[in-house]
Amino acid sequence: MEDTSTGSEPEPKPDQAPGELDGEAASRTRESTAEGEPVAGSEVDAAAAASSGSDASDDLDELRRRVEEEYDFDDFGPADMAQMSAEEWDAAFDPDSWITGDRLLDRAEAELKSRIARREVFGVLERVRTDGEERVLVYSDEGYAILRSTGEVTGQGTVLRDVEPIVALAAMESYDVPEPPDDWSLPHPDTVPEGSGEFGNLMIQVIAVVQVLAGAALLVASLVADLNTIVAPVIGLLFLLIGVFLFAMVANARLSDRFRSEEYRDRLRALREAKERPDFVPVEGDDEGEG
Repeated sequence: MEDTSTGSEPEPKPDQAPGELDGEAASRTRESTAEGEPVAGSEVDAAAAASSGSDASDDLDELRRRVEEEYDFDDFGPADMAQMSAEEWDAAFDPDSWITGDRLLDRAEAELKSRIARREVFGVLERVRTDGEERVLVYSDEGYAILRSTGEVTGQGTVLRDVEPIVALAAMESYDVPEPPDDWSLPHPDTVPEGSGEFGNLMIQVIAVVQVLAGAALLVASLVADLNTIVAPVIGLLFLLIGVFLFAMVANARLSDRFRSEEYRDRLRALREAKERPDFVPVEGDDEGEG
């Protein structure tokens, strides 16, 4: 009788659970894994990891674009640094592209000298060596900042807040550090002027004189001509009040400038009269440096 069976597949064993591999199939799977051949689960995990990495890269690029649009790194200051989050900082400043070592110290020193010359930073700058390591020290009567070659900045007070953004700029390859002037140090107290903006004060005084003369002329004309209107006396009185207000504003500006100049001279004298660094600066006096 003719055999009418259509398949040669072996019948499943009675004690084999659905989906369970027999001994030969399991052996082949183990051999493939041992030889490094990918299995279906590994391919899925690799695809998922690649997709996750691509999404993270897209998110980083988007965050970097947003940071570049929001912050002006040509005029980057302590307020901008305080406003940035840790994620924004990492996105804006790629650690692999930061400048470190002696080159960072040289760039930060040149930038600080330029800022001191422009009176944007108040402090004494020194290049010191501590524990065999070169460092940049900036200190004043109100604080200090120490920059290491790794880019780490430590300190306290207003000096630290001024130095931190400067170090961030100096560590960026795209930032051009200006050449400091020869006489970049803090000025002598006796060379500080009494005030600034004298041209502006003079212009305000001229306007105030015009206002007073116009007001006085209108009041005199109202009395002499015996005008039957109250408009001229009111306008004349208004001109007089404006003139007096402008004179008072100029006087207040001059007093404020004089007060700030005197306070600046006092701080300069305190630094010059000090024979050693302030006690709160944690750098030993024996570590001599270029000042």
